[in-house]
Amino acid sequence: MTIRLTKQQRTRILNSTDLYTVMQAIFRREQKIDRNREHFWIMGLANDHTLLFVELIGLGSIRRVGVEPMDVYSLALQKRAVRIVLVHNHPSGKLVPSEEDKDLTDYLIQVGVFVNVPVLDHLIISETAYFSFADGGLLEQLQESRKHVLPYQERSRLLKDIRTSEARGEARGLEAGEAKKANAIALAMKAKGIEVGVIAEVTGLSVAKVKGLKLPKAKAAGSKAKAKGSKSKT
Repeated sequence: MTIRLTKQQRTRILNSTDLYTVMQAIFRREQKIDRNREHFWIMGLANDHTLLFVELIGLGSIRRVGVEPMDVYSLALQKRAVRIVLVHNHPSGKLVPSEEDKDLTDYLIQVGVFVNVPVLDHLIISETAYFSFADGGLLEQLQESRKHVLPYQERSRLLKDIRTSEARGEARGLEAGEAKKANAIALAMKAKGIEVGVIAEVTGLSVAKVKGLKLPKAKAAGSKAKAKGSKSKT
């Protein structure tokens, strides 16, 4: 569910306090009964740190909420976000990250590296306070972790997660919407100069389909330049 932002909320994000100010207002709009369940949001930022969107992608129990990489990154790629912030609440009010919180963040950081949309921060929030992974030094530690590094031979795990998410969408009668989403993700990845074969694997589209997707001329030129640069480095 995409949350409508006011003009005041569509502002540049300079620090974790700015992030929390936006999220606190959104969380307080939730029904009181829902505040006792874990929520998971994604915040997308433009290159100048302007807040592009806030998306609620998960609503769980009082102790946990399930999140899939496809859910996290699909809208970010469609909206051309260059970085994202992860946000979830702890109904207990305790803002200490659990081992599950750390492991999920570690994994999503590596997926972000894979699709070139880095995780800027992860906030754990309550109605009155928050914990920032970045401010606490935890994000930097997880960025150095090698636990969930995604070299080519480990793509299968990511692809399995993404396809599971796609299957859920099809079961809800959203096949056409998912196809449109896959095309949008493929275009966004193509604009970033990612290899056609990798795009096909991640999105589930055929190589021919990915090759047939046309970028605007300016983006196509930028993509070719990136591809040449990566080849020269190798």
